Amino acid sequence: MRKKKIVIALGHDALGTTLPEQKRATKKTARAVVDFIRDDYQVVISHSNGPQVGMIHTAMSEFCRIYPEYTPTPMSVCSAMSQGYIGYDLQNAIRTELLNRGIYKPVTTILTQVTVDPYDEAFYHPTKIIGRVMTEEESEAEEKKGNHVVQTQEGYRRIVAAPKPVDIVEIDAVRALLDADQVVIACGGGGIPVLAQENKLKGASAVIEKDSAAGKLADLIDAERLVILTGVEKVCLNFGQENEESLDEITISQAKKYIEEGQFEAGTMLPKIETAIEFIGNSAVRSVLITKLDPSGEGSVESAGTVIHK
Repeated sequence: MRKKKIVIALGHDALGTTLPEQKRATKKTARAVVDFIRDDYQVVISHSNGPQVGMIHTAMSEFCRIYPEYTPTPMSVCSAMSQGYIGYDLQNAIRTELLNRGIYKPVTTILTQVTVDPYDEAFYHPTKIIGRVMTEEESEAEEKKGNHVVQTQEGYRRIVAAPKPVDIVEIDAVRALLDADQVVIACGGGGIPVLAQENKLKGASAVIEKDSAAGKLADLIDAERLVILTGVEKVCLNFGQENEESLDEITISQAKKYIEEGQFEAGTMLPKIETAIEFIGNSAVRSVLITKLDPSGEGSVESAGTVIHK
């Protein structure tokens, strides 16, 4: 009998920000992941990388500022670095938790590239703030290079596009590892955004929304469930207001209605709901669970959260 496939999309709370936080967070997250493995799921993990890729980009930009003879590091390379940085801690934490429970199963991190459409509207309207705070003079120099800059309360910062994922370059490798019954970590930080140019792949100056990439990953491996771990236990209506209402389950049609009502904030819950709608589509089998890790540290996610289905 075929095992059920599940994609778990880890948010910021499941990873932390600093290196010590990440070590502690991945240990806790590993318990939740191994719970699914114990229940005989085939598990693929994707994760966010916001603080980590920002740190890497800032460090590399500062290095080039001090040593101008060095070539600046493209966003795509920073994304690749963040995949290795997070994947290293995550795969080792999961491996340790598996062995502690007497389970032998290899865990592999795949450096994953995700193709995007060069004509995606997002490239004309960049929104994702990234990197260090700059002075006005530095921001002008950045714009002369063709990059986009926005003024924030702290100063000036670079912004990049967030295009939709089109395809996952290494999807056959993910499938092969699943066929070998391995735990796979892929599409970290939404994947490394690349543009397909004949037989070449060129890094794009962009970031991909990690929930969208997780949905694409779940679709391409034909997973039955997508679990999105975030900072709240359940999806809520009227979030943060006196009449806030948490939801145990919603249908696709209800989700679309709530979007039309403006119930979900852009950049937080909205992309998660949109991903759920796209992943489930017309399937009566697929479902999405949106929740957070148990704050007690037990790691279980199966008994809480909001389930979205057809």
